[in-house]
Amino acid sequence: LPAPADDAYARSAYEAPQGAVETALAEIWAELLGLERVGRHDNFFELGGHSLLAVQVSSRLSQAVGVELPLSTLFARPVLGDLAASLGRPHEVTVPASLITEQSTAITPQMLPLTELAQPEIDRIVATVPGGVRNIQDIYGLSPLQDGILFHHLLASRGDPYLLVSQMAFAERNLLERYLSAVQQVVDRHDILRTAFVWEGLSSPAQVVWRRASLEVSEVELDGCDGSGADELRRRFDPRRQRINLGRAPLLRFVTARDPGSGSWLLLELLHHLIGDHTTLEVMHDEVRAILAGRAYELAAPLPFRNLVAQARLAVDAKAHEEFFRGLLADIGEPTMPFGLSEVYGDGNGVGEAHWMLPQALNERLREQARRLGVSLASLCHLAWGQVVARSSGREQVVFGTVLLGRTHAGAGADRTMGLFINTLPVRLALDETGVAASVRSTHAQLSELLAHEHASLALAQRYSGVAAPAPLFSALLNYRHNRPAATPGSGMDDVLSGVEWLGGEERTNYPVSLSVEDYGEALGLTAQLAKPVSADRVCGYMQRALEQLAEALEHAPTTPVRELDILPAGERNYLLEDLNRTAAAYPSERCIHELFEAQVQKAP
Repeated sequence: LPAPADDAYARSAYEAPQGAVETALAEIWAELLGLERVGRHDNFFELGGHSLLAVQVSSRLSQAVGVELPLSTLFARPVLGDLAASLGRPHEVTVPASLITEQSTAITPQMLPLTELAQPEIDRIVATVPGGVRNIQDIYGLSPLQDGILFHHLLASRGDPYLLVSQMAFAERNLLERYLSAVQQVVDRHDILRTAFVWEGLSSPAQVVWRRASLEVSEVELDGCDGSGADELRRRFDPRRQRINLGRAPLLRFVTARDPGSGSWLLLELLHHLIGDHTTLEVMHDEVRAILAGRAYELAAPLPFRNLVAQARLAVDAKAHEEFFRGLLADIGEPTMPFGLSEVYGDGNGVGEAHWMLPQALNERLREQARRLGVSLASLCHLAWGQVVARSSGREQVVFGTVLLGRTHAGAGADRTMGLFINTLPVRLALDETGVAASVRSTHAQLSELLAHEHASLALAQRYSGVAAPAPLFSALLNYRHNRPAATPGSGMDDVLSGVEWLGGEERTNYPVSLSVEDYGEALGLTAQLAKPVSADRVCGYMQRALEQLAEALEHAPTTPVRELDILPAGERNYLLEDLNRTAAAYPSERCIHELFEAQVQKAP
C-alpha cells in the first residue's frame, strides 16, 4: 500500500487558527511536526508531539509573540484552540543581574543575589580560584539535583557514581588536536563549563563561574599487552575508582593515548553530571561540529545557567509543592523496593547493564495508541514500568522516580542551554481495577501536574510522604529520553567528523534499579541497570512484555483492569511453571505405601 498522506490520519475537522497566539502556535507545531497545516481543533499529542518538542514550542512561542507557555498547561490542554485561550502574558521570574564585573576588585554579599554567604565565606571561595577576584564571573547556589549529586559524591569513598565516561578514536593526531581546540571554544562560550564547586567551610555549597578555564588534557602510554587499547584506557580511568577535583573548572577531563594496535589516537572524556545532562552533551557535540565546519558564527549567544538557578530558587511556591506532594504521597508508609533492592553497594562494580531494541511493530503500535488517546508515549511507558515495579515489589500502590527534563520553565532558548537541568521526582501508580485506557490518561495527568513542580527537591517531596527518613521513598528510576539517531559518517555536516569513531560511553546513577527508555523518533530501545544478582536482561524482558500487553489491551479491550497486565515473557513463565516443576521421578509404583515404609525402616532403622 502507498504511504498514507497527511490527510489520511484521523484528525479533527480542519478550522483555521484564530488570533495571533493560535496562528503562531499552529505555525510552530506544523514546522516541528513536519505537517502542512494545523487547525485550532488539533491535539498536540495526536499529531505526534512529545515533551522535548514541547520545550521547543514554548521557547519559540515566547520569541514569536512574547507569550509564556508552561509545559504543564500544554500537557493538560493539548488542543490548540483551548491551549491558546488559556495563555497569558509572561510572568517568568525576573533573574537578578550579576553584579560582579571584570573591573571588580572585591566581592561582597550584596553582589550575590542568588546565594546567602557571609564575607568570610566569600573570601574562602575567592582563595580557591586561580587569579582570584579577576577570574570570577559569578557565584551562586546549587539547584536541587546538584545538591543531591554533590551529597552522593561526598558520600562515596571511592570512585564517583556521577562521573560520566565516553571514548572516541581519531584517525590522525591533527584531527584530535582540532577537536580539543573546538571543545575549548565551547567551554569559553558556556558558563556552566567554566564552573567549579566549593563547600568546605561554607554554610551552603556554592558554584563559582570562572572567567577563564583551560581544558585539562593528559597523555598516557598504553602497553597493549592485554587486549585493545580502548579497553585498557577504560580500565585505567574507570569512574568506579576515579574521582576528579570538583573545585577545579572545567569539570571536564580528557585523556589521550596512541592505540598500540591500530595506531589511531584514543580520547577518553570524563564529564561530571554536576555540569551537564543528556541535552547538554548533544548541544556540546552540535557546537563542536559547527566550529569544526567553520560555522561558529551561526551559533546563538549562550544563555547562562544562573537563569535556571534563579528559577529554582526564586520561583519556589513552597505551599503548592507541599499540597501536591502531600496529596500524592501522604498515605504511602513503606518504601517501594523492586526485588528487595534498596541501594547500590560498594563502588558499583556489582551493577549489570543490558541494552535492548524493541520490535519495530511494537514501537509503531505504541505510538499509534498514544496518538489515539491524545497523550505522550512517555505516559504509556511510565504505566508499563509501574506494572513491572508493582509485580517485582509485591505492592499494589507503587512509587518510583521519574527523570524530568527540567527545561519547561527555563525560558526562551532553554532547549539549547547547557547545564544540569534534569531533576528526579516521585510518580505514584496503582495495580488495581482501573481500566488500562483510564490508567494511561491518569498517568498522563499526573506527569502533567508534576511539570509544575519540576524544580522541587526530592528531599522535600519525600518529607510529605508517610515514609520516615532515612528510609528511601523508592529505589527504582525511569528515564524517558529522546535520542537522535546515530549519525552516519559522510552525511551532511558530519563530514567534519570523518576519521572519528565513537567508541561508546557509560553513565550510572545511585539507584539499584533503573531503566532508560530510548526514544529515537522512529524506534524505541531500553537500557537497564540493575544491582546484582538481579539480571538487567530479565528486567528488559519484563518491560517489553508489559508494553506488549498494554498495547494489546488498548487495541482490543481498553477497559481491561490494569492489574491483569502480565509482565512475564513466555520463556520465563514456562521456566517458572514447567521447568521448575519437572519433579517426576521413578519409584516402585507396584508396592503399597506401607510396604515402602517397611522397606525404608529396614534400610535405615
